[in-house]
This record gives sequence, C-alpha cells and structure tokens, in this order.
Amino acid sequence: MDKMRVLIADDHAIVREGLRTILGAQPDIEIVGEATTGQEAIDKTVELHPDIVLMDITMPVVNGIEATRRIAEQKLDTKILVLTMHESDEYFFKVLDAGAAGYFIKGGSSIELLSALRAVWNGDVFLYPSMAKKLLGEYIQQTKTGQEKEKFDGLTKREREIVKLIAEGHTNQEIADMLILSIATVQTHRARIMSKLGLRSPTELVKYALRRGFITLDD
Repeated sequence: MDKMRVLIADDHAIVREGLRTILGAQPDIEIVGEATTGQEAIDKTVELHPDIVLMDITMPVVNGIEATRRIAEQKLDTKILVLTMHESDEYFFKVLDAGAAGYFIKGGSSIELLSALRAVWNGDVFLYPSMAKKLLGEYIQQTKTGQEKEKFDGLTKREREIVKLIAEGHTNQEIADMLILSIATVQTHRARIMSKLGLRSPTELVKYALRRGFITLDD
C-alpha cells in the first residue's frame, strides 16, 4: 500500500513533536521532513516532493500563505493543508486563493486531522466544519450582491449535482454512495467537469461552485 508522504511546516517545536506523534502512529503515513520557516517549507517541498504539506500560516522569513502560493506555482503534485489557529474569513479566502486544498483549525481533534489529510490526499477539498457554513454563506452573499446568477457553463444536471456535493465537502466515495454511482463514475464526471470549466484543482472547483451560488446557508 502506498503511504501518504507528509512534510510538517511549523515554527513551534512542540507542535511539530505533537504532529510527529499523531502521524507517525498511522500505518499509511510517512513523515518525510520538517520545516521551521516558510522558505524552508518551499525548499523542502521542491526537494522532497511530499504528497501533502501541513502548513502553518504564521511562520518567519516567508509566511505560510505566501509559501503556499509559491509551492502552488511550482506545479508539483503536492497538496497543502493549512494548519492554523486563525478562525477568520480573511485568512480563509487568502489560503484558498493561494492554492491550498484545505484549512484545518489547530483546536480540532487528531481524528479530524487524519480525516482531513486523507480527504486532501484523495483529491478532495477540506473545510473545517466550524467555519465552512459561516464563510461559504458570506462569500455567496458577496458574490451575489448586485449580480445575476450566472449560467452553468454547459454542465449537465448530474454534473451540477456533483459540483454542489463537492462544494459541501463530500468525498468522492460519499458522492458515489449518495447518487448510487460507482466511484469510478464520480471520478469520470469530476474530470469532465474540470475540463469543461477549465479548472486545474479541487480548490478552484469549490470556488467556482461558490461563485455560482450552488450552495446556500441551509446546505
């Protein structure tokens, strides 16, 4: 079984030690390195090509948001899960705009963190539950103000259903179960959606769904 290769980027030794303990106990996770500054996170990502970087926002030399942006610009297969104390929409949208695939609050449990890592590894976007409803609702309101709802860019009804479920944070397997489809069919739909819309990442797909208002405060 392939292991998830993780780089830990945080300037606090006690946080890195805690993450090593949690992740090191998992048979499907391998810690390939650590970084204590944003620049070091960039350099080690380029050198080691981890599957996921666990990235703190507040780091010296280069902050985590800028480090995320620079890593995303490298067009590597590495995904970034931001790990932060900040429950702020300002940070949240900056992180997504920088190219991160997830946003996890440090107050979460180890079980939640492992679920977030596995979701991101499987190509999904992870939004921490305590923030998602508030932040998505505010973003939808901002994008709808003074604007008419845009067309669906040629998406079929089934594809719109899948985009909506992705935006709500469901994994490919969950979507397959909900729509009574095989996971391969969901992955095919997802690839076709990305091609139709000219999107390159799960994060861009979520932002597209938000702009179109595919989800509401009640979702």
